[in-house]
Amino acid sequence: MKTPTESTVVMTELVLPNDTNYLGNLLGGRLMHWIDIAAALSAMRHSGKVCVTASVDEINFNEPIKLGHVVHITAMLTRSFKTSMEIFVQVEREDPLHNTRTRTSEAYLTFVAIDQYGKPLPAPPVEPQSDEEKLRYEEAAMRREIRLRQREVMKARRG
Repeated sequence: MKTPTESTVVMTELVLPNDTNYLGNLLGGRLMHWIDIAAALSAMRHSGKVCVTASVDEINFNEPIKLGHVVHITAMLTRSFKTSMEIFVQVEREDPLHNTRTRTSEAYLTFVAIDQYGKPLPAPPVEPQSDEEKLRYEEAAMRREIRLRQREVMKARRG
């Protein structure tokens, strides 16, 4: 059985002019792209399989990330279910000129490992160790229930 720490991925990106909007802020879509890559690598590290994005929960952009900032993206598995794996991603910006670091975003994503035919594979179990990992593990079941309930409501509305 693996721990959440064993699935941890840390990506570091430098915000360049091509990554920004006309205000000099990092494009939200570029950050979402980086978040998705970090989460996919975490899911792959945990499962040892090719993984695809199944869903992305809410992403909030709490603080702007500017041109020249360094972006630190940390992704870690919170819980696995039958075939799905929930990944927690935390984003921090670093201003290297002022030596400051600020948390800017968090997100939860769900991934599924697939075989060569695109069919879901069983997700290996995870065993949380720290109090924070145990809390995220418990909360993951609640977030999953909300996602499944929302899916059922949408399905029912469509007929």
